[in-house]
Amino acid sequence: MTSFQKPDWVPRLEAGTRVLVTGASGGLGRALVAMILESPVPCVIGAHGASNRNPSDDKRVIHLMRTFENEADCAAVVDEFAEKAGGIDALVVLSGGIHFSGHWKDMPGEDWEKDIAVNLNQPFYLSRAAMARMKDQGKNTGGRILLTSTESALHGGSAQSFPYAIAKRGTECMVQGLAREGAPHGILVNGVRFGYIASGFHQRWHGRTEKDMAERADMVPLKRGGDPDEAAALMIYLLSGWAGFITGQMIPLTGGDWL
Repeated sequence: MTSFQKPDWVPRLEAGTRVLVTGASGGLGRALVAMILESPVPCVIGAHGASNRNPSDDKRVIHLMRTFENEADCAAVVDEFAEKAGGIDALVVLSGGIHFSGHWKDMPGEDWEKDIAVNLNQPFYLSRAAMARMKDQGKNTGGRILLTSTESALHGGSAQSFPYAIAKRGTECMVQGLAREGAPHGILVNGVRFGYIASGFHQRWHGRTEKDMAERADMVPLKRGGDPDEAAALMIYLLSGWAGFITGQMIPLTGGDWL
């Protein structure tokens, strides 16, 4: 199995960027927050998590401990960050999860509703609240919104992650619609479509073992899972000034999976 060798440099955001990361206590969220903090450029980070696993003790990080239940909760976390940071320039939605790990044919309706709520409704409510804030900050000041999807959503998902895949396919539609709305205001909306990233997601939500993950990695043409730092670097690029001509796009990070 090949391995990832982290370069000795990190991508960076524009100085003073105020970025809210929801789901910052997860593997991808922690990697993104850490990489932003590695840059010598000063930024303000709102790190939202529903657990006490803070991604960093750095004073530049505003910790936002909230549990999402509805539209009001999503608007509240955006408002809290914007008020504490003096505004919001970027939103990265990494919060999400899977509430039922069995076959979808046995799934209780309550769990279906939970999966759709956390993986489709919440990104919409968060994005809508953030876009409204970005528009109100001044005419065409711009902003970035970054959502996530999964490569399996293009292939019908799996029996164990069917509602998750459906929600993520809907998120891809959301990226396009929000991008059209945001473009006249300089607000760019994009997404990253992940393949197998070794972030701990599968172990947490599906109870996968080390053997399971090794077998999954062997299915990838590059014979490994993606590293969370590789995902973080791509996300930072999409939030940076270098991605100023990219909007409404889903960027795959898959190691060639599904080829």
